[in-house]
Amino acid sequence: MGLLQHFFKNVFKDETYTFGCSSFEQVPNEDLEVHLSVARYGNFELTEAIRPSYDLKIVPQNGYRYDYYRDSSSERSIPVLMASISKENLFETFLELLEPLGPVVDVVLESSHETTGRGHDDFYREHIDLPVLKSNLYFYEDLLTNDGCIGIAVLNPKIPVEVQFDEHKLLIVYGENLKPFERIFERQNVKRNEKIRFLTEAEHVHSSRGEYMDQFHTLQNLLGMDSPQLSYI
Repeated sequence: MGLLQHFFKNVFKDETYTFGCSSFEQVPNEDLEVHLSVARYGNFELTEAIRPSYDLKIVPQNGYRYDYYRDSSSERSIPVLMASISKENLFETFLELLEPLGPVVDVVLESSHETTGRGHDDFYREHIDLPVLKSNLYFYEDLLTNDGCIGIAVLNPKIPVEVQFDEHKLLIVYGENLKPFERIFERQNVKRNEKIRFLTEAEHVHSSRGEYMDQFHTLQNLLGMDSPQLSYI
C-alpha cells in the first residue's frame, strides 16, 4: 500500500477540517507523499499514527504543560499534564507513568476503527495487576505506538488518577497530585513548556492499517475486555 493510501484511504481523520480550508486541498500527490513520509522534525520523531498539517502550523516538539479538565457533572476543574514525546522514548515513558497508580488498576482500550466518525468504542477491564498489564502491553508496543485509531487509559479510581496514551500519541495525566508524574517527565528529559502547542490544536491526519484492527481485537480479548460503549469524547 502506498503512502497516500496508508493515510487517506485506509483511514483519514482530519478533526479540524472545514471545507475549503484544509491545507491538504489541491496539493499534488507527489508533494503530499513527501510531506506524509516525513517523521522527523529536528530532534523529534513522530510515530506512524499521525502527521501534522501540510502548512505545518504546529511543528511537533518534546515538552509538557499543565492544563485543566472541566468536569461538567461535578463542576470541578481537574489538573491535567499533557506531554508530547519523541518516538524513541514515548512507550517507555508511558509505562513508567503507570507505576504511581499502584499494583492494581483499571484499563480502558479506545478504538475508532469501526465507528465511521461517530466517536470511539471503549472497552473496559477492572482490577488487573499492573505487572500483568505491562507485560501484555509490551507485546503490543507497535500497535499502541503506531495506530492512529486506538488509545489506552489506565486508572486507579481510589486515588483517583488516570494516565492516557491517546490516539494522537500524546501522554495525558488527570489527577489532583501530579508531582510524581512531573518528576517522571523530568527524568525522561521532557521539559516543562507552558507555551508548547500540540498537533491536536491544528489540522492533522491519523493513520492506521488493516492488520492493526485484528491486533486490537486480540489485545482486547487477551485483557478480557467487556463489550464496548460508544463515546463521543
